[in-house]
Amino acid sequence: MTTIDASSDNRISQSNKRAFRNPWVLGGLALIGTVLAVNITMITLAITTNPGLVSQDYYERGRYNERHYVQRVAERSALGWTANLEVPASIQRGATQTYRVVVVDRVGEPLRGAAVALNAFRPSDAKADFSLRLEEVGAGIYQVPVEFQLKGIWDLLIEVKQDDQTLELPRRITVQG
Repeated sequence: MTTIDASSDNRISQSNKRAFRNPWVLGGLALIGTVLAVNITMITLAITTNPGLVSQDYYERGRYNERHYVQRVAERSALGWTANLEVPASIQRGATQTYRVVVVDRVGEPLRGAAVALNAFRPSDAKADFSLRLEEVGAGIYQVPVEFQLKGIWDLLIEVKQDDQTLELPRRITVQG
């Protein structure tokens, strides 16, 4: 028969500190601590970062785009204008850089006297969106200095309007930090 000596260090008791030297207990505590740390980090990020851009009427806009997509493609082909957006090789946050658009008509002649606008949309933050008007600096050449205050992905939409005709040129860029 085995006897348990109550005076030895091997006894099972709440005052016994040897349990915290057991690798299974330490591993369990480390696992719980890791899970808690990750959850706290994720909750903090969810609260402090922007939730993203969500259109209030997303369904109606999607239906409108679906119905009018073919019509817009046909109008763009019939228009025959060609636009080329020239962006800097490295786009830096906080730096003023020139963006240039060259527009030619159906026969390759420069498009003069058009109203050209650069619309910048930040997919993750609608409050950062802005729009700038480009100035004509030459025959069919329009430019504007732009400074992006936030790094990350930006969607640019160039709108070229003359009379009743409009050409839209989309472009996605990445602003470095």
